[in-house]
Amino acid sequence: MNIESRKLLFIQEFLRIKNEEIIIGLEKTLKQWKSKQHEKELKPMSLEQFNKEIDQAMTDSREDNVVKATELRKKWN
Repeated sequence: MNIESRKLLFIQEFLRIKNEEIIIGLEKTLKQWKSKQHEKELKPMSLEQFNKEIDQAMTDSREDNVVKATELRKKWN
């Protein structure tokens, strides 16, 4: 059975669930697995890249190429 077939079967079974506690448990489990997978895919930044980003941030700050947090809050609220 391929992954697409398995997902469809899982969805069908999921749609039959009537117990909210089971759904909550499945949501928590999915969130935990996604978090673990994301952590596995993270790779540390090289020191060279880190220094480049700091230099770019300093340049942006000197050239006033920044957005203030208060402006962002206004835009997204």
